[in-house]
Amino acid sequence: MKMNYTGILPKGFLLNDKYAVILFIKQGIAADTYRVKVSDGELYFLKLFNYGKLNRTAFDSEGNLLEIELIKRFHHPNIGLYKDSGDLIYEGRKYGFLVLDFISGETLAEHIAREPISSLYDVKQFLSGVLDGLNYMHSLPEPIIHNEITPQNIMLDLSSDIPQAKIIGFDYARSFLQSSKAYNKEGLNLCYVASECITAGIFSPQSDLFSVGVVMYQMLFGITPWNASTSNYEKQMSGDAILIEKILQQREKPLVFPNVANRIVDFDDSILKIITKALQTNPEKRFQSAQEFLQALNGEIEINNDTKPIPPKQSGGGFADIVGMQQLKDRLKNEVIDLLNDPEGAKMYNISMPNGMLLYGPPGCGKTFFAEKFAEETQFNYKYINPSDLGSIYIHGAQEKISKLFNEARENAPFVICLDEVSSLFPKRNSAHNHQVGEVDEFLTQINNCGKNGVFVIATTNFPQNIDEALLRSGRLGIKIYVSPPDYEARKGLFEMYVNKIPKDFGIDFDELAKLIENYVTSDIRAIVEAVAHECRKSRLRITMEMLIDKIKNYKPTVPFELIKEHEKIRDEMEGIYGFKS
Repeated sequence: MKMNYTGILPKGFLLNDKYAVILFIKQGIAADTYRVKVSDGELYFLKLFNYGKLNRTAFDSEGNLLEIELIKRFHHPNIGLYKDSGDLIYEGRKYGFLVLDFISGETLAEHIAREPISSLYDVKQFLSGVLDGLNYMHSLPEPIIHNEITPQNIMLDLSSDIPQAKIIGFDYARSFLQSSKAYNKEGLNLCYVASECITAGIFSPQSDLFSVGVVMYQMLFGITPWNASTSNYEKQMSGDAILIEKILQQREKPLVFPNVANRIVDFDDSILKIITKALQTNPEKRFQSAQEFLQALNGEIEINNDTKPIPPKQSGGGFADIVGMQQLKDRLKNEVIDLLNDPEGAKMYNISMPNGMLLYGPPGCGKTFFAEKFAEETQFNYKYINPSDLGSIYIHGAQEKISKLFNEARENAPFVICLDEVSSLFPKRNSAHNHQVGEVDEFLTQINNCGKNGVFVIATTNFPQNIDEALLRSGRLGIKIYVSPPDYEARKGLFEMYVNKIPKDFGIDFDELAKLIENYVTSDIRAIVEAVAHECRKSRLRITMEMLIDKIKNYKPTVPFELIKEHEKIRDEMEGIYGFKS
């Protein structure tokens, strides 16, 4: 009789005199997972790595476990968060360990096995969390590719009324900038892996999105697309070679949607178009970013019969939706918007048309939101671009994408392009990222005089000191603005804006609330109000001053005060070097 594996560490084992093993969860190829707790009863996940079984690609150039080094960088609600790590000597063998925040719930695979998906709302709810997490990873200054998005690596946090999907399992995660030689397929479920990863070991944001498409298909139809399997004999004789051949052969056939007429989940053809685009075998024809995938899922953009996205028209309140910042809004209206709307007047008085501006400062202060509202104020067409949108697995592919982006903008002018995290898109050409020289040169070519063609570029970054200096010269990103955490009046206005949209009790003192959250960023204020709103919704209560104060006391700012001070130093340095005007 085959014995069930119970893990390397016995129940009750105390790791580092802190983490007590209470439950073995699962065995992986080179790592075991456990549930552990500390003395105060707090629960965590523990991952124990067997160094002897790890592939060499699991380590970075300094010999550190790559999975641990990557997870240390993440700070996002849809990603399992880092707690602790280190080495362990146990029974004469050396192991590495990683401690993660405990997620109270189940994997998507367990959920599907227990209760098949029966609502399109659940599909969108779960996948939105995954795409939010991927968008964060792909938009980092050094984009990270997960490489193993499967139902087993999507955890559903059931600690609140609304389940929240979180990405876990970073065994195969790699930097987008790493060599394809660092890609190891051993142990992967190839049904979820994009074809270019299987054949050439090439991973990209688009390959992650292919995996999301497979998961979406499985949630709706109960099987994976192009389902392929091999006999035990075939696997013993040739490993995964026959399976790979079968998968690639099936992917040459048209995608089939089984039992559409008798489906349990009710959805229309737009969902099938989304899946079709996500599962394109050519990565250039897929969604180019998690943000674009998410917009399609939420109905914000349409996918036509050729699976090309139709850009959304900007609608909204424009600058009226921005609390405070009146001096900045007035300046942009006079120096930019009025000129863009009056090209003849600018020509008559020999005034140079503005080509772009840079918004820089700490994260969470609303730089991207401001860019969106700028487009609404101008009523121009608008497109948001993050680093992964312009990434390409092909030589010169990124340069072609930049050229295509500006051609599209000129054809649909007047047009606003928002380039998020521009420091990772166009770093200094003498830096370690010198492989991006061609991209920087192409962007400089395109942005020169683009204002004359009705195109305006808004670039955002947390790291202006890393941008190639040529972009910051006059005539390119000529207007440079530091976006700081909201001041007192802005904090008060933000609370008023968010709280007044939901049922509230009498006695909300917005002045007092503004005083309590000095040095909190804009996104923190929204998160605080939304957290209280979720609690009120359960019992249909009105939000009260006491609830808000209690939430503030227990809410840790997402941007530490020390980091804000660091950004202020960067601002002062940049103003001294480039004459930035905030």
